[in-house]
Amino acid sequence: MTTNTAPWGATRATALLVLADGTVIEGRGLGAEGDAIGEVCFNTALTGYQEILTDPSYAGQIVTFTFPHIGNVGANDEDIEDLNPAARAGAIGAIFRADVTDPSNFRSAGHLDAWLKRRGIVALSGIDTRALTALIREKGMPNAVIAHAQSGEFDIEALKAKAAAWSGLVGLDLAKDVTSGQSAQWAEKPWTLESGYGSQDAPTFHVVAIDYGVKRNILRLLTDLGAKVTVVPATTSAADVLALKPDGIFLSNGPGDPAATGEYSVPIIRELIGTGIPVFGICLGHQMLALALGASTVKMHQGHHGANHPVKDFTTGKVEIVSMNHGFAVDGDTLPDGVEATHVSLFDGSNCGLRVTGKPVFSVQHHPEASPGPQDSHYLFKRFVNLIRERKGEPALAER
Repeated sequence: MTTNTAPWGATRATALLVLADGTVIEGRGLGAEGDAIGEVCFNTALTGYQEILTDPSYAGQIVTFTFPHIGNVGANDEDIEDLNPAARAGAIGAIFRADVTDPSNFRSAGHLDAWLKRRGIVALSGIDTRALTALIREKGMPNAVIAHAQSGEFDIEALKAKAAAWSGLVGLDLAKDVTSGQSAQWAEKPWTLESGYGSQDAPTFHVVAIDYGVKRNILRLLTDLGAKVTVVPATTSAADVLALKPDGIFLSNGPGDPAATGEYSVPIIRELIGTGIPVFGICLGHQMLALALGASTVKMHQGHHGANHPVKDFTTGKVEIVSMNHGFAVDGDTLPDGVEATHVSLFDGSNCGLRVTGKPVFSVQHHPEASPGPQDSHYLFKRFVNLIRERKGEPALAER
């Protein structure tokens, strides 16, 4: 089936979204020319499209933005989340409802279209994103090829075959593709309007962050609380992590199937848990911590992607609005004895956090660093730091 939902009167589409079931959706192309294959999801955030598209957790995915006007504040080099922009870790494709207009924002350094081209992101606009979102809700996240050619010439049958042949994200270890190539220090602090990004020059404790696809704002919030942060590759051994003498260990977010990445990461995480050093995980780090503790993970129907998700923290009893970005989840029914749930999604009841009884080990599924999104959960970084301070015999910080 071919669907032309773009009401602009052009005789030939310059971009296609070809689903694995053979559906072809026509649109207007922008960004990089060529084609890319991945899983189509939708994101409900109203702002932060650069942060979303550069989040390494979106590797292997094509992001449909439900908000219709994307790109009208332009693009700049400050609002990116992957550590190495040259590696272009993040979403491989993007889908917009409306055409990208000229930028109008004092922070803009250029047009979104030009930025997408530099990033190598294939994009299209002019389709009914509401219909595509409804399809995903009904049938789940489809595998697809997104293609852009200004000539309007496509080998549709070849694109259909490519989409149908892709095996999808289940069983796929993508952390190896987005992780850091070597250990490095991180000192950048959060952005302010007055002075941009600050720098941590007087750290009081040391955190080793295992990078499965870490976001910059996570590292910024750690440094802002006084941490010296050392980022290490995903395959770094427990012995090498411990040789750095960390006061705390962070397990980062990242893309792909946690069970696949867990084949090499779970034994490392288990060894680190046994040291008594505080451990904090986010997103993929949460899922792999759960695997290391004996729980299971599952592929979700439509995933959670947005900046407006309600999550309840059982520790405080409060409901927070948080950012989410995941297509796999921890099966809460498989948490073993000694591991308790700490957070739950109020959308579907899925597990959003855990902690180990009697040990300084915890994790959350959502993104407390936001970027983009609300800052309700920033306190979780203080919760992690307080575990470090407690182990060092220092007074706790106020979480709120």
